[in-house]
Amino acid sequence: MSALAVSYTYRYLRESQFEPASHALRLATCADGADQHPHFFEGELVRPKRTAELLRGLMRVVQARFHLPPAMLQRILAQSDPIVTCSDDRLRFEGFSGCCGVYARVDLLPAAVRGERLGRGTTNVDFNPPMLAALAMIRDSDRVSLAIGADAVQLETSRETVVEKKVKLPLRWLKGLVEVQACQSRMRPVYDIPGLEAARFLKSLPRMKTNRRETWIVASGRSLRLSQLETRGAVRVGGLERLRVLEGLVNQARSLQVFADDTTGASGWTLLLDDARFHLVISPEVWRGFSGEGQALESLASTAWKAALPKVRAGLQWESVIDLPALASRLKLPEQAARDALAALGARGVVGFDLGEAAYFHRELPFDVTLVEKLQPRLQNARKLIAGNKVRFASRTAEQIEAFVAGTDVEHRVRLTAEDAKCTCPWYSKHGDSRGPCKHILAARIALEEEAGE
Repeated sequence: MSALAVSYTYRYLRESQFEPASHALRLATCADGADQHPHFFEGELVRPKRTAELLRGLMRVVQARFHLPPAMLQRILAQSDPIVTCSDDRLRFEGFSGCCGVYARVDLLPAAVRGERLGRGTTNVDFNPPMLAALAMIRDSDRVSLAIGADAVQLETSRETVVEKKVKLPLRWLKGLVEVQACQSRMRPVYDIPGLEAARFLKSLPRMKTNRRETWIVASGRSLRLSQLETRGAVRVGGLERLRVLEGLVNQARSLQVFADDTTGASGWTLLLDDARFHLVISPEVWRGFSGEGQALESLASTAWKAALPKVRAGLQWESVIDLPALASRLKLPEQAARDALAALGARGVVGFDLGEAAYFHRELPFDVTLVEKLQPRLQNARKLIAGNKVRFASRTAEQIEAFVAGTDVEHRVRLTAEDAKCTCPWYSKHGDSRGPCKHILAARIALEEEAGE
């Protein structure tokens, strides 16, 4: 995977810092485009200690290595700048663990900050060791102001120090960010338990690694407990140690919401606080990074929403919660077409998904997201099969379409229905649809769409 990387230079006019004299928390930012140092927000933290703990919790995930060769750790840590999105009513900080198997996001709601939003957009934020040390010292009695970006005077002064980070950003990070949206959009709510019961459950988790055995989370009165048996409504978790970051934050939470994705086995965990939320999404197994799931492949491959896609993208206005019916009505599109277009935009990083709101939110990744589509091996191989005329359709009925797609030494039979798709290849026999479609199913679906568009 190390060869699949792209060079980026993050240029910060200074390092992020906490200024004790003025109690100012200044987060240096970087973004692509003409405005390299957007000034999104400047204001004051209402609950400074709580916000600092949430941001430190996010960084514990970003700097964690749940499944990664130790030799790669330092290189990964050099690339661990979280992403922040500023919209009209909230700030969102998000990031991945080094192994791409855990996604975390902090949402600061309107009651968490007092200040002026000077812009809307998405950027990287420099979290350095001195910054993290300063966050650990913040108390609720402190008066702490928050500045994302630097003001114009400071940007122009000749005394400023430019801090540059030239990194090899792994494409697995980019792929993971778009894959996790597809996964979250399918998740169903399973449990909602009070904060006190959530704290007891998290403290009861075993301290040793549990990634070698299946563990299930089941209801136990108003709380949760572990089980070695799958029962109705149980949520499967591989690697319970990945939930430990929640233990340090749960004491201030009103409740813990648990979500499950039946297709992949991934789970979502959301702590609800009075003025903020902390989201944690974990892959089905410790060794499974979201970057390799392939859940976004069909949206990346499809051309069915070509007409709606540009209209929906142009109609987005940095909404923190996208109202789907209102968006469809404003753009004069069928609601299903707008929904499909949002799913496709999620596969391109243009929108994220909020489990708490059960809705997408607008954000643009500060990376060249076109690379995500260009470097999806299964998608590229499917397009090669089509270019080589390796797909032929055998039979079609109202219920099913059958195609044969050439493999290395044999043709694989693909069956497409309105509900699912099946293939006779070894990859599908091993994974089914839990890791996204195989290249043969992708090729058959792309060929079918191209034929319909002729």
